Amino acid sequence: MSLFAAASDWDSATSPVLKSEQPADLLIHGRPFEVYQHGVKKDWGYKEPQQDTFIVVHPKNERRSAPLYVVLHSAGHDVVSCLKCTRNVGNHDIYRAPDDFYALYLDCRANKGDWWWGGMHLGDAELTKRNAGADPTPVENRVLDSIQWVITKYAIDTNRVYLCGNSMGASGTLGIGLRHGELFAAIKANVPAGIEHVSQRMCFPPLTVPQNVRLPDPPVAIDYSAPNDGWSAGHDRFVQAMHERKYALYFYWGPFGHANNHARIEKINDLINSFDWLNVKKNEAYPVFTNASCNQKIPWPDDLASMTAGQINAFFRWKNISDTQGDLQMSLYLVSPTELKTTFEIPGEARVDVSLRRIQNMHVKPNQKFHWIFGSAKGDGTADANGLMTIPALKITAKPTTLRVGVAQ
Repeated sequence: MSLFAAASDWDSATSPVLKSEQPADLLIHGRPFEVYQHGVKKDWGYKEPQQDTFIVVHPKNERRSAPLYVVLHSAGHDVVSCLKCTRNVGNHDIYRAPDDFYALYLDCRANKGDWWWGGMHLGDAELTKRNAGADPTPVENRVLDSIQWVITKYAIDTNRVYLCGNSMGASGTLGIGLRHGELFAAIKANVPAGIEHVSQRMCFPPLTVPQNVRLPDPPVAIDYSAPNDGWSAGHDRFVQAMHERKYALYFYWGPFGHANNHARIEKINDLINSFDWLNVKKNEAYPVFTNASCNQKIPWPDDLASMTAGQINAFFRWKNISDTQGDLQMSLYLVSPTELKTTFEIPGEARVDVSLRRIQNMHVKPNQKFHWIFGSAKGDGTADANGLMTIPALKITAKPTTLRVGVAQ
């Protein structure tokens, strides 16, 4: 199948259509909405026909080229009950879309076994086996085509499409979202119910990426999980894989269990909403921070009774300056205590390795030489076998400092 399906790619038997009766009890903060139903496209890979529903919520003030906030619900919800949660602050807060965004709420409850992760979890060996490997499941194909249909229908800003979810929906967010950096600018996972889906889709160790598969630079990922939540098992493997691949991860944890109320979680770890993920843009380069001196030791797998909250990469920020064929400039800095009120101690400086992804214009070839300048420091490097540039051990402070990178002549 093609990567995305435009509105015209759906035939008359499967194309989304407005339900004849719109629910009267779905008044969401006075925002207009539409409920659509559609059939199954053959190339999604479903074995049997089914009907699916999704709901589009409009911004409070209509505008063209608005961003899109895509929500995957938990196993305990369907698309309607998920949307009803947004009426009250504290009820699955990750479901609440900003007022100036379009929002897309998808469903996976109506059809048996149609889970965001394909039904994969460690407790069921047959389902794990059935859904193993790098190939997308039918539900992933459905999600991607549905998003593209909405992008076309509502003239969405394609550089500002974001994916999020809670529990099972957060597992789907990682598994579907990380694989599709060509679509999502950033993703956010609220207590994901397992990391097996994303491990399979991204071919994390002990798997390897097939030679014929080219993974796009993934979206910036935010994950907050609890060591006292059984569903969080394996996060040590997930964090290590993200580190080894040099994928951008902001990770927060603490003993808040399988929670969805942000105010309650923030009493334990007040960093979960501190990074402005909804201003990351798909058409802009971003830095990946690894081996940071200010990172804390994760409690997985041996200290699950830990009562300490922690973070990885929580304090790093950046601003793009320029991205031309011969030169990339990006400002790097630590967030300051005046910008971020937190119970965590924000360091005055930190050493960190910085890799550069989603570069728009200044591309380097695999194993090509490059040079860099960062304040008074400078040096030369060699891109890896995939063309990824990494500058080691930069000293970053609260004072914004420009990193300048160019191809060696």
